[in-house]
Order: sequence, then C-alpha cells, then structure tokens
Amino acid sequence: MTYKLYLDDLRTPQSNGWVIVRSYDEAVAYVEANGFPQMVSFDHDLGDADDKTGLDFAKFLVELDQITMHMPKDFDFNVHSANPVGAANIRHFMEGYLRHKKM
Repeated sequence: MTYKLYLDDLRTPQSNGWVIVRSYDEAVAYVEANGFPQMVSFDHDLGDADDKTGLDFAKFLVELDQITMHMPKDFDFNVHSANPVGAANIRHFMEGYLRHKKM
C-alpha cells in the first residue's frame, strides 16, 4: 500500500491524499498495520501526554528501516512544524539518515 502520512495533533493538510494521524502512538500503529509510508509530513509538538514528538516518530521510522520494514527507495519527507528548533532537529536527523543510507 502506497500512502502519504501527515503527523499533526491539530492541523489538517492543505491538499487531499494524506492519511492523517494525530499522535505518535497513532502514527506507529498505522505504520505497523499498513507498512512504510511513501512520504511523511512531520509536526514536532504533538501534545501527547507522554511527551512523544515528531522527532521520536522519525527515530521510530529509522529504527524500523534498519530492523524489519524497509523504506521505499523514493521515500520523501516534509517538516511543517511551527517549532523552529524541533523542525530543524527532525530535518537534520532525517537528512543525515537518508544521506548515510545512500552510501
């Protein structure tokens, strides 16, 4: 199944075609049930009671890619977070991993 995942506790994407998940736990459960997304749009601050962030979900995806379920070759991501530090952290983490993965 090819799909695009939009992780945000409040906002809704401007365009159609996204699977919307509102928390870290919901995102993890969706990926575990439906396979790796083709694309993810990350929010950082998720308002989760357990303080999980978009960066935690990015780390989950990388771990999943390394252990059991692999990213599509043309996987892509976007960061739409209003938190500039959190957004930069997700962006740097994912860019670093994807750069390393291509080596």
